[in-house]
Amino acid sequence: MSQTNISIIPTSNETILKFEADRFLTNHNSFEFNNIDEAKNSPLAQELFYLPFVKKVYISSNFVAIERYSIVEWKDVENEVATQIENYLSNGGIIVTEDAAKPKAAVTVYGESTPNPNVLKFVCNKVLVPSIYEFTSIEVAKPSPLATGLFQFPFVKNVFMEKNFISITKFDIIEWEEVTVQIREFIKSFIEEGKTILNDDAPKKLNKTEEAVEKKFEALDDISKNIVNILEEYIKPAVESDGGNIEFKSYNANTKRVEVLLQGACSGCPSSTFTLKNGIENMLKEMLKDEAITVNAING
Repeated sequence: MSQTNISIIPTSNETILKFEADRFLTNHNSFEFNNIDEAKNSPLAQELFYLPFVKKVYISSNFVAIERYSIVEWKDVENEVATQIENYLSNGGIIVTEDAAKPKAAVTVYGESTPNPNVLKFVCNKVLVPSIYEFTSIEVAKPSPLATGLFQFPFVKNVFMEKNFISITKFDIIEWEEVTVQIREFIKSFIEEGKTILNDDAPKKLNKTEEAVEKKFEALDDISKNIVNILEEYIKPAVESDGGNIEFKSYNANTKRVEVLLQGACSGCPSSTFTLKNGIENMLKEMLKDEAITVNAING
């Protein structure tokens, strides 16, 4: 088993700390254990409960969250806990047993139209990925067995994954009415059978760990950080509902030019490109108090 690295991530609750791995820990299932008896199907959680200050253990796709009792402060024990989890995982320790990992609820997937006629959004009733992933070809899709499977359909041009949905862009050779049911059933069966959606090392390979995202953000200048925050708070929720995403690429302080990347349903959609570009541009001008700002939207 290769070395697993753990990053310590604070949460809004001072008694709870996240220990994020640079690979996936569960097959996109989440587990919560309130005591050592409940943790009988998780050797990792059982081991953690032997620490006297551990109150609750939560295991998700790529992290372990621990709630502590007030007998200690996290600053006094967090490094030791991180090392313990790192060693356990690096030595191939079992995280959850097969019985615990079996899906507990039926999987539902439904197709939803988007403003882009070539893109359909397939929504699932469970979380599929921890962050955004876009694959533009079967070669690029290697970190995702699900995306690789979707590219086996000759009409699939692009696969965009976020949280609980997958937006698929098709070539013009076929109409959605002819293939929607086929794609929906493929995705549903894939998830029901417990197949791997993303390989364990995908977040690390594609620079998608929380630590990597935070490091990238902190490297930005102050104006760029403000732009990112505005996009996150005011723009992204709307485009997510349409099966897409908008990602900050760059800001040039000399030309006042902002470049953003349109992904998923937003990519290649003429009305979306025009509306987003002008909407974002007007919002940034107003919120940053700078009429010189321009926005260039690039299709992903």
